[in-house]
Parts: sequence; structure tokens; C-alpha cells
Amino acid sequence: MELVVDSGVRKMEGEAMRRNQTLICAPIMADTVDQMLNLMQKAKISGADLVEVRLDSLKSFNPQSDIDTIIKQSPLPTLFTYRPTWEGGQYAGDEVSRLDALRVAMELGADYIDVELKAIDEFNTALHGNKSAKCKVIVSSHNYDNTPSSEELGNLVARIQASGADIVKFATTALDIMDVARVFQITVHSQVPIIAMVMGEKGLMSRILCPKFGGYLTFGTLEVGKVSAPGQPTIKDLLNIYNFRQLGPDTRIFGIIGKPVSHSKSPLLYNEAFRSVGFNGVYMPLLVDDVANFFRTYSSLDFAGFSCTIPHKEAIVDCCDEVDPTAKLIGAVNCVVRRPDGKLFGCNTDYVGAISAIEEALQGSQPSMSGSPLAGKLFVVIGAGGAGKALAYGAKEKGARVVIANRTYERARELADVVGGQALSLDELSNFHPENDMILANTTSIGMQPKVDDTPIFKEALRYYSLVFDAVYTPKITRLLREAHESGVKIVTGVEMFIGQAYEQYERFTGLPAPKELFKKIMAGY
Repeated sequence: MELVVDSGVRKMEGEAMRRNQTLICAPIMADTVDQMLNLMQKAKISGADLVEVRLDSLKSFNPQSDIDTIIKQSPLPTLFTYRPTWEGGQYAGDEVSRLDALRVAMELGADYIDVELKAIDEFNTALHGNKSAKCKVIVSSHNYDNTPSSEELGNLVARIQASGADIVKFATTALDIMDVARVFQITVHSQVPIIAMVMGEKGLMSRILCPKFGGYLTFGTLEVGKVSAPGQPTIKDLLNIYNFRQLGPDTRIFGIIGKPVSHSKSPLLYNEAFRSVGFNGVYMPLLVDDVANFFRTYSSLDFAGFSCTIPHKEAIVDCCDEVDPTAKLIGAVNCVVRRPDGKLFGCNTDYVGAISAIEEALQGSQPSMSGSPLAGKLFVVIGAGGAGKALAYGAKEKGARVVIANRTYERARELADVVGGQALSLDELSNFHPENDMILANTTSIGMQPKVDDTPIFKEALRYYSLVFDAVYTPKITRLLREAHESGVKIVTGVEMFIGQAYEQYERFTGLPAPKELFKKIMAGY
């Protein structure tokens, strides 16, 4: 049952409703059969649909008895893989024994076996036509170097099909997020069941969006880091963050474009909000090197909206067909929406989120009835990138006197000239204290995980400030904020800015009012 409310929104009856048939497969790698069986139980509890039994991970192996035990005791359907070293696995023995073990798995009742394209002819010859009707043969090819051209991928799929495969499988490596587009093209046009993965962080989208493009299955791990191939997400994240069971051909794609981007809490926030109202969208981290190329490659209406973070906020301005006047003035965009005509509209929600949070902290429990508490204050912005420009513009608009401190003085000078302020090099900042009760706002990535011991200013200099804000929110309390708090200074975290700027983005993405209390609740733990 589903009730269509409007073009992007569905109210769902029951979380268990499944919009797609794409399976989640848990790779099982262990030293012993008993350990494997234990992991299989965990896979079932986690929500996996089947398990991939990696026979090449076993330290000792008796094919007949071990495979029989695994099949009889597995709580889920089984896929047996015995990956040789020449295809990225751990098996270094002879081919006859390896292929015979896969034949045994087929005879004993395996649901699937995986045979490499390079070995399928030898395997078929050894079968003498005695293929099990129950067992589906996945014929696979793995490329750990790159992602070939569309033509080469098409030829590869044709060769796999011609080998007699029941299911085609290929995995390539993403050198760029654009590589994934070619794999989506192959998947969506495939006339046979297909498993198509792009390995590595830049290929994550291929693993999450399988249901949208018609992939037969995706791989999800039981634990973070315990992967059988680079870039695999956990089953927990697939189900709980990315709402994997709810994805389908009409699901709209959103994401955060940045480099780095894996630290972002945005997928957690937006996907939870989408789920809460039944909005048919998914939001993902997108590790992008070249934004102009990204927008050219992913130009369909399905790619509906994007948040933008370091280092792309300025470059994205030139990628948009229309830019909000404020964002144009700031020279940075942090939100892009693809309109129904395919045109890209860019705006900036950073300055609203940050300035509002700073004003609220300055006012405390006594909101001022006249003007901004920033009026007349000396407002020091660290950084002259996209977020720095946004904060400088927002502070000036509120009547503050703006100072820009940046690693390269020339960039600080450029921004200071635009907002009518003063410029410093970052080295000068700790000795800059012309007055007390100044405001400090860090808009750089200094202090962000993993470099949590870094700070842009000496602790001794913080006593000249009445409030310190840090746009970094991983960790929530950076060294800068911790030392400011220890110095008796009010602090505003990047989480507060993050939530503030997300309200407007969510509304632009969905056309729905932002669930503000839900946003605060989700981020309360960070």
C-alpha cells in the first residue's frame, strides 16, 4: 500500500514495505567453518538476504564435508566463491582442486556459485553438462586498476553472457566518480541479471543505487572495515542510513559534493528526514575531483540536488545556470538544485546558518529588540574560501566590522577589499587584539578529523574574544572550541551552523517544510 501525496512524496504503511528486489549479500570471510556459521547468523540478524561464502579465506578446508556443513547449517541462501590470487583472492593452489570444490558446492545444494570468466571454460568442460538446475552460476570479472570504456564494458558483458552465465558480474575500480556513470549505463540496459560494482570510495554510489538501476545484488559488510572488496558499505548503513529497501527506478538522487566527504553527517540527516515523511529520495556522499565534469556527466533530472562543501563552493558558481544574487555576491554556492527543465540553480545557505547561530549565542536568553548583536563588533574570519566569504558577507550585512585572516595574505586582501574590511595573514592572528569582545569565526578545515590537534590561533589570544565559532563539526568540540571554553569564551559549534544551513537546503530539495526538531534530535548525539 502506498498513497501518492505529490510528485516526490509517498506515505508508507509499515517500514518493512520493500520497493525493490535487489538483494543484499554479506561476504563471509573466516579462518574456520564454525566462525563462518557464527558470522552467517549475524548476517541474518543484520538483514542480509544471502551470504557469500569465501572458501579462500578458510585456513583448512575439506570440500565435501565443510561445504555440506555450511549449506545445511546456513540460515540464509548461499553463494560460494573460491577466489584465486590471480583474481584478487587468497587461494594459491591448483585450478583442478579449486574448480572441483565449486562443482561440489553446486551438487550439494548451493544457491549460487561464482566462477571467474578466465576459468569458466575449464569449469564448464569439467561439468560435462551436469549443471544443477537449482544452482545459478555467476560468472565474474574483476578489474583492480580502473574502469574501462563503455564499449569495453559492453564487450566484457557480452563475453560473460556467451559463457553460459546465469548472472553476469563485473567489478571495476573508480579512479574518478565519473567512472560510475558508465557502469550505470551498462546495468540499466542489461537484458540479463547483472551485478555491477565500482570499487573504492569514489564508487560507493554504484553500491547504494543498485535498486534504482536494476542491479541483482549489492554487497554489504557486517562490520566497518571488514570488507571483501574496497568501498563496501555495511549492511547497517545500507538499511538504516540509505533506506536501501525503499529505493526504486523513480528515486531521486541527492548528495554532498566535496573532497574529503566521508566525514559528513549530511547523509544521516537528510535520509532520516526523507524516511520520516516518505519522500522518495536518497542522499549520498559524493567524492568529486572536478565539479564541472560531474554536472556534465550526471545531467539527468534524477540527480536532483546537491550540497557543496570544501573545496568546491567557489568553482560550482560557474557550473550553475542561475545563481541567487546573495550567493553571486559572496562568490560561493553551497546548495544546487536541478530544476524540471534541467537547469542548475545555485544558492548559499551557509551564511544564514552560521550568522543565526552566532546571533542566538550572543543574545542568550535576552533577545535584542533592536538590530543585530553583531552590529559594531569586530568580526574576525579565518579563511577566505567559500565559507569564509559567506561568513564575511553575513557579518558585514549585520553591521559588523570584518577582518579576514588567511594562510595566504593575498587571498585575505582580496576578500577584505570586497567586504570593506581589514586583511591579516594567519601568522599575524595570534598577536592581533586591537580591542576586547571580538568575534572569531574559523571557516577552514583546521582541526577537522583526523588532524584534531591543530588549531588556527594560540590559546592565550582567545581572551580578547567574547565568542568563538568553528565551522568544523567533526569533532563537534575542536581544539579551538575547547580552548576558547577553557578561556571563559562563549562557543558556537559547527553542528549549529550545519543544522541551520540544512533547513533551507532540505526545503529546496523536497518542497516540504524542514523537520527542525528532527534535525536537532539527530544531531544531538554529535
